[in-house]
Amino acid sequence: MTTLYVSDLDGTLLRSNETTSEYTNSIINGLADRGMIFSYATARSLITAKKVTNGIKAKIPLIVYNGAFIIDNVTDDILVANYFDESVKDILDELFTNQIYPIVYAYIDEKEKFSFVPELCTIGMNKFLNSRRGDIRTNAVKSVDDLKYGDVFYITCIDSSGKLKPIYDKYKNIFHCVYQKDIYTNEQWLEIMPLAASKSNAIKQLQKLLKCDKLVVFGDGKNDIDMFEIADESYAVQNAHEELKKYATAIISSNDEDAVAHWLEKNYI
Repeated sequence: MTTLYVSDLDGTLLRSNETTSEYTNSIINGLADRGMIFSYATARSLITAKKVTNGIKAKIPLIVYNGAFIIDNVTDDILVANYFDESVKDILDELFTNQIYPIVYAYIDEKEKFSFVPELCTIGMNKFLNSRRGDIRTNAVKSVDDLKYGDVFYITCIDSSGKLKPIYDKYKNIFHCVYQKDIYTNEQWLEIMPLAASKSNAIKQLQKLLKCDKLVVFGDGKNDIDMFEIADESYAVQNAHEELKKYATAIISSNDEDAVAHWLEKNYI
């Protein structure tokens, strides 16, 4: 039986300082050399995910943007992509009507960009954008209509719960929506993706691609619930959201104690 191991990044494989420890890198690289099939599934882009996991050399496809893409970790080629159809313009218009001005991720002229209107950014959005200074995907635009350009695949709203919760309630069964507070800034986020874009769907596709019979996953957030539901075994770190722990096979130690690496070292055969 061949097993696929998949970990979330932030709050799970990454320590609170947004890095993987030398111990974690050493364990995962060593086990991968022995044949372990390991990947991660993250809300991050490939660029920021690779930045924080640069010590991990596992050469298999990676799941980014909460399942919007599966990308080859060696060539950076997109293996699976999930884009919105034309209905995304209606979603954006509704957000604008409710005075919500998101960061919109799209491929524009065959280049990945995240677009925003600087004058309309919330404090929370500016915190996020400041953490991405120098990112080649940055695309400041002049008007909200400019946010509709390109092949859109991800919408990030960072605003008050009063504004975002009604939108989440309306669209949560129509699109793949993640409504939760950011673990680093405590700002309220609402992320909207095509319905097919989820960690669970991407993992199923990856599992089929790699011909793996068994699935073991690790996570900490509510957006990991869907992958816990499809896994043969699922492990929540000690610092995980209480809701996620209800779905876990077991609770392991915390992300700052390198819980995933310790589990893999002990249990990988």
